[in-house]
Amino acid sequence: MELKKGRFWEFMKDFLAVNFGIALYALGWAAFLLPYHITTGGLTGMFAIIYYLTKFPMSAAIFIANGILLLISIKPLGWKFVGKTAYAVFALSSFLEIGQQMMTNPDGSLLQILGPGQDSMACVLGAIFNGLGIGTVFLAGGSSGGWDIIAALVNKKHNVSFGRVLLYLDFIVIGSCWPLFHDWRMVVFGYVALAVYTYVIDMLINSSRQDVQFVIFTRKHQEICDRIISETVHSATVLDGEGYYTHENVKVVFVIAHKRESLTVLRMIREIDPAAFVSQSRAEGVYGNGFNVIKP
Repeated sequence: MELKKGRFWEFMKDFLAVNFGIALYALGWAAFLLPYHITTGGLTGMFAIIYYLTKFPMSAAIFIANGILLLISIKPLGWKFVGKTAYAVFALSSFLEIGQQMMTNPDGSLLQILGPGQDSMACVLGAIFNGLGIGTVFLAGGSSGGWDIIAALVNKKHNVSFGRVLLYLDFIVIGSCWPLFHDWRMVVFGYVALAVYTYVIDMLINSSRQDVQFVIFTRKHQEICDRIISETVHSATVLDGEGYYTHENVKVVFVIAHKRESLTVLRMIREIDPAAFVSQSRAEGVYGNGFNVIKP
């Protein structure tokens, strides 16, 4: 019963995080990128170009195109991937439609909340909101659809990485702005937005998974392990070692802790064995008891 309750709250946390992330992503487009005629990579970026050319609603284009892609991908990618992505697509279409309606002036033009001529600031802010939104969705184990589906299908059939497929597609979308609009401004802002967006995603994901690993050579391993177990939520692993020069036996203690706990662990070691030899390194993407949960 307790396990089911824990899984329910885990699901609710991820569900709320996915919705919050998609809302931020839609805000970046509706409030900053679209009113200032800026695009970026991704399937959403391609639909922004179509919107600038034809005024066809982005929300409808996202819903229709992703629906077709999801139907095609059911067999090769499975129902679990398709189900989670389908909800994200529906939420993105809904939030984007609401955002565009809120940002539309009575004459049908989009409201430029930063004022005229603030293209550079709008580009950066829109990319930051996009990066924070998609990064939040990724951390919750979700997907925004679009290029993710195409990249997954290509990766399934051919030995091409997700990242390379996404990069190629993004460059094609942004580069198409020149022959369509003959406007180098759109191309430059598109690549700037893509760079900022990617950087924000990397920073958000990596910062949330930053942990530290300690390798401790000590003769007082028992006292150190007891302190770590009693004063933190972590444990330790002890291995036998031998100094090659002295041929003296020594215990090697491995500890992984959260980054914010690194100073606490170092103080414990100093108090117990000031002569201990300690190596501290960054450990990204630690999964298991007390750390990140492996998303299905």
